This record gives sequence, C-alpha cells and structure tokens, in this order.
Amino acid sequence: MELTSNRRWLALAAICLTSLVIGLDTTVLNIALPTLAGDLHASTSALQWFTSGYTLALAALMLPMGAYADRFGRKRFLLGSLVVFGAASAWCAYAGGPGQLIAARVALGVGAAALMPLTLAVISVIFPEPVERRRAIGINMTGVALGMPLGPLLGGWMLEHFWWGSVFLINVPVVVLALAAVTVLVPESRSAVRRSVHLPSVVLSSAGLASLTYGFIRIGETSWGNLVSWACITGGALVLAIFVRWQRGLQHPLIDMSLFANPAFRWGTVYSVILSFAMFGIFFSVPQYFQAVLGVDSFGSGLRMLPMIGGILVATRLADRLTTRGGVRTTLMVGFALVVAGMSLGAFTQVGTSYAYTAAWLVVMGVGMGIVMLAAMGWATSALDAERSGSGAALLSALRQAGGTIGIAVLGTVQATRYHSELGSLDHGPVHDSVTGGVSVAQRLGDPAMLHQVQSAFVSSMGVLLWVCAAIAAVSFVIVRVTTRRTTPAPLETTTDAAESLHAV
Repeated sequence: MELTSNRRWLALAAICLTSLVIGLDTTVLNIALPTLAGDLHASTSALQWFTSGYTLALAALMLPMGAYADRFGRKRFLLGSLVVFGAASAWCAYAGGPGQLIAARVALGVGAAALMPLTLAVISVIFPEPVERRRAIGINMTGVALGMPLGPLLGGWMLEHFWWGSVFLINVPVVVLALAAVTVLVPESRSAVRRSVHLPSVVLSSAGLASLTYGFIRIGETSWGNLVSWACITGGALVLAIFVRWQRGLQHPLIDMSLFANPAFRWGTVYSVILSFAMFGIFFSVPQYFQAVLGVDSFGSGLRMLPMIGGILVATRLADRLTTRGGVRTTLMVGFALVVAGMSLGAFTQVGTSYAYTAAWLVVMGVGMGIVMLAAMGWATSALDAERSGSGAALLSALRQAGGTIGIAVLGTVQATRYHSELGSLDHGPVHDSVTGGVSVAQRLGDPAMLHQVQSAFVSSMGVLLWVCAAIAAVSFVIVRVTTRRTTPAPLETTTDAAESLHAV
C-alpha cells in the first residue's frame, strides 16, 4: 500500500473512530449505575466491580499487547481488539446478571488494552515527521476528549427511551465503522526484527500493574488506612521492581528501558502522567458538582463539560504553532501556566456561583490541559522508532493510566476528607457516603439549611482538590523551566526507517 499524504490523514480518521469509542466508554457507564442497581439487583460491591473489572484488565494487559503487536502486526491487533471491544459491548448490553456484566466489562478492558496504545503506535509509524505527528496526535486525542461528554449525552438519552443495555450498544455501530475504515485505510506495520515476547515478563508486568491498580482502587473506595489496599500496592510495587530489574538483562525485553535515557521520552512521559493524575481527578469531581449543586441530570452534566472539551479543541491549533515557534519548553510552560490559572479560578467557586463563571475557567483549564497533553505526548513519541512504537506507546499509555487511577484515589481522598470535615454534625449515614446521598436526604426532608450545608461542604472540597492540582501544575511549570532546553531536542535516531516497517496489505 502506497502511503501518500492524503492516505495518512484518511488513516488517521479511521484511528480517531477507535479513540472515540474509548472516550465514550470512559463515561457512559457512570450514568447507568443507578439503573443497573435497580434492574440487575446489583449490590454496591457489584457496582464497583463493573468499573474495577474493566480498569484491572486494562492495566494488566496494556504492556504485553504493545509488544505482541510489534511482533505480529499492529493493524492485525488493532482489528482484533476492535472485534473484542464490539463483541464485549454487545455482551454487556445483554448480560443477564451482575456476574455476567462484570465478566463482559473485563472482556471490554481486554479490547481497550490493545486499542489505547495501538492508536498511538500506528500514528507514530505513519507520521514519522515531527510536526505532522504532533498534529495527528492532537486530532486523535480530540476524538477521546469528544467521546467523554458524548457518553453522558447519548447514554442519558438512551436511558430515557430504551432499556439499560442500550448504553453499551452505543459502541457497536462506531466499532463497525472503525473496523471497515481501519481495514481499508490503515497500512500494516510491525518490527523488522521478529523479537520473541518473554512470557515471564508478561506475567510479572501484568501481575504488578493489576495489584498496584487494585490497591489504589480499594483506597478510593475505602480509606488510606485499609491494610489490604496497602498490601496490594506494596506487592505490586515489589513485583514491578523485579520486572524492571529483569528487563535490563534480557536480549528482547518487554519494555526497552533505554527509552528513559532519552530526555524526550522520559520527560514527555513524566508530564503526561502528571496531567493524567490531575485530569482524572477533575473528571471525577466536576460532574458531581454539576449534578449535586447545579441540580442537572447526567445529560445536562455532559453538556456542561463541553467548554472544557472546546478548550482542548482550541489547544490542538495552538500547541502545534507554539511548538513550531518556541519549542517544547515554551509550549509546556504556557500549557501549565494556563492549567494553574484555570484551576485557581475554579477553586474560588461557591454554591451560588453562576455557570458562566464555571464555563470560563473550564475553557482556560481545557486549553492548558490540551496544550500540555499534545506537547508532552508528541515529545515522548518522537523517541519511538518503527521498531518499538507498539511497546513504547503501550508503556506510555500504561503509565498514563496508572497515573489517572492513582489520581482518582489520591485526589478523591483529599476531597472526601475536606467534605467530611465541612459537614460537621451531618457527617453520618447517606450524607457521609456521598454528596448525592446528602442532597437526596436534604430534599426528602425539605430542609434548605441542610441542603446548603451539604452543597457548601462539597464545593469547598472541590476547591481543595483544584488547589492541589494547581500546585502540582505550578511545580511542573518550574520543573519544565529548570530542566528543559530552550530548543526542541532532536528525536532519537531511529535504527529502522518507518517506511521499512510498512508492509503491503
């Protein structure tokens, strides 16, 4: 297949469809949980596992999926993962009980574990030129960002008109379109050297990442004093330490540790992980504010997140121009400065604050996040040649996912601590469990004073979360200024030209 310029961009459109699916699935489950609790008679534990099963499969399999794709063909694995993802979505829709739905969500995580890194890996191969690659990554990440608010919007409409399983069927037509587009437009690529995949490394990495992720999930659900959680985190960290040490002595490691010797990959990954940490926390907190304080439903919550998505869309235009004119250092500094500004403005939100104010700081924060995300990921992927784009992209994706999971646990705990302290004598029962429960109790009792205290406690807790995230972004700004050179570092010299790894379909 001749990879002309037009075909590259058409192939990118096909890849964006897969990213849209990932974005949709990230948020669509949340709005269906109350309905699932009633229709499937699902316990609180089952509801938690609907999310955790997906997250654990994603964490455990991302690294090996990237390595196997490098060996056997990235397009082949991309198509296979789309089939798994589509079939698992249909299984979710027609699950007969909580156990079946948990199993289907795990299968969905298996499909996503390949989709997430392979979209980035294929882009790294078909766009070897740095400027085009940054632009392509920006467009692709926009697909993910658009899917996030579309999940509640489409899901809310579906739940109003159809049964609960319809929210999972949203994925199916998009998957079918993506399958057709990827088949026709995306060229096959694989490593020129047929490296074997070290199975003990697969086991160690999967076990370590799954244990670490599960530990932080449990902390988010319980508390920082939970011994089982810390046992999982400690065990996972030890297993991963053994895994990393083992990789250094292997002829064909699952992850190439030499990537971290390249400043572009090392620092690009660090800033991507930091952003994921903060971003997942924001997506966890702000929709709750919309529903519990502004009083909108899931559909309305999705609509009110659009200014942030609009900011990310603006960033896709700004980031490329900033990087071309000022280099990565300037671009990252501008991005983190905007993130600090947006989050600081958001931290001043009160119960009576108008949505116009919220929309304004969401736009500023979205522009900043988008600039950092595109600059950092474009910088990191500049170190990936065609030989290791799959495993390198999987490593970047796995670390970003881990950062996001830890972010939800850490920031969620910070917010919960402030929320409980602000509740005072109301800190018990459903009010203690969540702001949604507290608002429901206050409305049922017809107690406006109680309602105001619950909402004020939550807004105060969201403010603390935003201040913490702003501080992290401010520290990142300083690190960029001190450690990053003024000009964009040259990409790592590739051992094999990207074109050599493209095979005719």
